[in-house]
Amino acid sequence: MIELKKKQVWFVTGSQHLYGKETLEKVAEHAKTIAAALNDHKLIPVTVKHRPTVTTPEEIYSVCMEANADKDCIGIIAWMHTFSPAKMWIGGLKVLHKPLLHFHTQFNRDIPWATIDMDFMNLNQSAHGDREFGFIMSRMRLNRKVVVGHWQDNESIDKINVWTRAAAGWHDWQSAKFVRFGDNMRYVAVTEGDKVEAEIKFGYSVNTHGIGDLVKTIAETSDKQIDKLVEEYADSYELAPSLLKNGAQHASLREAARIEIGLEAFLQAGNFKGFTDTFEDLHGLLQLPGIAAQRLMHKGYGFAAEGDWKTAALVRAMKVMASGMAGGNSFMEDYTYHFNPDNRMVLGSHMLEICPSIADGKPACEIHPLGIGGKADPVRLVFGAASGPALNASVVDMGNRFRLLVNEVIAVAPLHAMPNLPVARVLWKPYPNMHTGCAAWILAGGAHHTCYSQNLTSEYMTDFAEMAGIEFVLIGKETTIPQLKNELRWNEMYYGN
Repeated sequence: MIELKKKQVWFVTGSQHLYGKETLEKVAEHAKTIAAALNDHKLIPVTVKHRPTVTTPEEIYSVCMEANADKDCIGIIAWMHTFSPAKMWIGGLKVLHKPLLHFHTQFNRDIPWATIDMDFMNLNQSAHGDREFGFIMSRMRLNRKVVVGHWQDNESIDKINVWTRAAAGWHDWQSAKFVRFGDNMRYVAVTEGDKVEAEIKFGYSVNTHGIGDLVKTIAETSDKQIDKLVEEYADSYELAPSLLKNGAQHASLREAARIEIGLEAFLQAGNFKGFTDTFEDLHGLLQLPGIAAQRLMHKGYGFAAEGDWKTAALVRAMKVMASGMAGGNSFMEDYTYHFNPDNRMVLGSHMLEICPSIADGKPACEIHPLGIGGKADPVRLVFGAASGPALNASVVDMGNRFRLLVNEVIAVAPLHAMPNLPVARVLWKPYPNMHTGCAAWILAGGAHHTCYSQNLTSEYMTDFAEMAGIEFVLIGKETTIPQLKNELRWNEMYYGN
């Protein structure tokens, strides 16, 4: 479902005619070499496509317009091999709508001490050519990422990798469609939001379908389809005895399979990249989609419960960013706390819908009462998550702007077994500590729903927020409450309260 290598980043090199034909040929040769090396590097998940050197305002404008129109182009990497007078770039940068990375590098790594002459200096001018380029973008107040370093350094390549993945997530949002079955949970504030402003700002649309539309598609599912999916369940998970073929609740497993098949068919028919539902609107469904939501997330769809379309869209974007990486991304909720002074932790979970991409080991497929929603007992996957560095991310509507809030955390192994907790779960310790991390989240207005990521870092999310042009707030190892309060106050001034 997510194939990043089909997406392209264009490598555009700037120069000018002042240096003559021979120098421009060298510029082109070097640019092709760098672009090819980035394209072939195992860390770069997208295709890096070399574009001819631009030396005039007309050429710059043309390549920027072409990038805007190309459906596979997700951004531009720009490099000034020589000096490229920045007034030439104004027209192109004004119309460019794709993300931009400014790569401040040079072809040679070392100064050739014994042979360096003015010919070498005229060719290798990125040290000040890139400063000229940087000025015009700062003057134009343009968001971009600046990567400094040699093109063969792993540190530089890793930063480019992060940006390309963020650009892929941003590109995926453009004209994306998310479906909301029913409304959001009644009286809940943070899952509400301005869907019109979101479409203007983010590029994706959110529209509602009545649950009856989904029920109709589910009803069209065949027994043969259900048989096949039930076999897949048995092969992939540890089935509870009651769900086995002759078990007392096998019919519930078949109903869960019917819901999953119908739900996926509905999403495919509507070209939706994610969805939300709510336990308060299940008319016509026998059980709340549990394993269906979990498995569809694992396939790459965005999901959030209770009508939370902002989190569903964020889950999708983060799954695109992390495609092919070890670890997973999942809809999550801060559920309950362990306030032992010697070992404070958060237990993250939800009623049913945690993605098995974050599972540590083979999930169990079980059925238990839900106690909410008034429907039959739903089938779900139960598992614990792996330990290690992670983060929680949340998009909230602040009224005059959207805020992307990130808390870096460390996932830990449970102290004891939890045999009576019939849901997927993960334990983590928020940075910088439990008291500061949770207080900072609340002060910043963070939602109780998040996307939990095992493989993305705050750098990915920073780049993504830059592309979206939205506020970014990080709660990490160095966060203090006075510093955070000041940051939030300054942001209010910047965004115009």
